[in-house]
Amino acid sequence: MDVQIKISVIVPVYNVMAYLTRCVDSIRKQTYRNLEILLVDDGSTDNSGALCEKFALEDKRIRVFHKENGGSSSARNLGIEKATGDFIGFVDSDDYIEPEMYERLLAMLLEENLLVAQCSRDEIDEQGNRMPDVCTPPEVQVLVESEDFLRELLMHRGDCSFCTKLIEASLLKQHHFPEGELNEDFRLLVELLPEIPAIGILPEQEYHVFYRYGSNTRTRDREEFPRVFTDIVNNADRVEALVKEQYPGLTVEAERFALIQRLDYMLHIPISQMKRDNTFYMQVCGYLKSHRKEIKTNPYLTKKNRQYLLLLAAAPALVRKVHAGIRGFR
Repeated sequence: MDVQIKISVIVPVYNVMAYLTRCVDSIRKQTYRNLEILLVDDGSTDNSGALCEKFALEDKRIRVFHKENGGSSSARNLGIEKATGDFIGFVDSDDYIEPEMYERLLAMLLEENLLVAQCSRDEIDEQGNRMPDVCTPPEVQVLVESEDFLRELLMHRGDCSFCTKLIEASLLKQHHFPEGELNEDFRLLVELLPEIPAIGILPEQEYHVFYRYGSNTRTRDREEFPRVFTDIVNNADRVEALVKEQYPGLTVEAERFALIQRLDYMLHIPISQMKRDNTFYMQVCGYLKSHRKEIKTNPYLTKKNRQYLLLLAAAPALVRKVHAGIRGFR
């Protein structure tokens, strides 16, 4: 392997004192040594920024940038701008990685002449327990063409996270993560796929996601409605447009994806927000009503999917109230 190749690892940092040392140490211990580690302090109000500076004093490969709070996408975009590596990877500051992750990813990129390589991942909860796999790892190393990769995403079987991937820097220098949105990885990856002939996937679960409450969809407050649920609907519309233009063979899968994303939205929106003056909610209701035929005929929907979608298209608030009552009774 050419050890002259540099990998830039970008870590957005925001108020993560409890987890930052574990994260950064896991990157510093990589068996592939030619790294630069970009810690982007996104306006932390705890001592995370100072801890980043301490790490930089200990390891010359670490560069620290401080900015006003703008969200993970904003921090990642700054990291991409400052990165000098040939390839770029991302690690979220509460997650951690295995020592050989980047060595294995880079080897696959070079061996197969790829733009993107991906490892597998698992999720660890706050008590240290391993959770069920969100994405099933392949049994062996595989190459997946971009259309097949998109099909897996549309079927909710693929991994859209940029944290499990190593990407040729030139690709990311020409694109940016959407700022002010959630589900940003999906949106950018779908935008990039037409430029990526194939993605290599490793079976090893080298990336460990730390699953904790209080971020995105992980909330205990039933009245809280995270922004991610509106963003997944918007992204479903974007991917439908992309499929129509560039991947017409995936039309039925994209249709299924759009319906499932709206089902997710409808099952999570607080009943108190299901009102006629909620424009976005009313648009989702209108979409379901106008797509009753597709709900009945799409071969990729389960029987339960169909039942819920048809009921929600007919009487959304009533269905949710009944559903909540059944859950409460249980």
